[in-house]
Amino acid sequence: MNKLFWFVSAAALSATLLAASPSKASAQVSFHVQIGPEPVCPYGYFDYAPYRCAPFGYYGPRWFDRGAFIGTGPWFHGPEGFHGDIDRHYDPRYGYHGSFPRHGDHPDWEHHHDWERNFRGNDAREEHRHDHDHDHDHDHEGH
Repeated sequence: MNKLFWFVSAAALSATLLAASPSKASAQVSFHVQIGPEPVCPYGYFDYAPYRCAPFGYYGPRWFDRGAFIGTGPWFHGPEGFHGDIDRHYDPRYGYHGSFPRHGDHPDWEHHHDWERNFRGNDAREEHRHDHDHDHDHDHEGH
C-alpha cells in the first residue's frame, strides 16, 4: 500500500506541476515600415537613410529620364534590372566634404552642358522595382 500511495502522490504532483507550468505561446509578429514620400532633389538622393540629396555628379546620365531622376531604393521607378553608374567621389561615406543641394531645390541643367558625355563613374549599381504587388502607375480600376 505504501508503494501505491507514493505512486499516486508522485503522479498527482507531476500532473499539478505540468498543469501549472507556463505553456509555450506562439506569436505572429509583423510590421510595416512607412518611409514616406520620395525625396525631391535636383540631382537625385542617396539610397541610404536619411536620403540626403546627392550633389551633381554622383549619378550618371542613365539615372535621369529627360532631366528627371528615376529614383533609387524604395522609390525606384526605372526599368526592371536597371544598371547605372555612380561616382563615389561625391558620396560622404567615401570622403566627400563638398556642398549638397537641399530637398526641394531645382536642377540647373544649363550649367552642366555635355555632362552626359563627360561623366566618368567609378562604380555601378543595380536597382529593382519595389512595386511588384501593386503598380503605382495604374489607377484604382487597374488601368
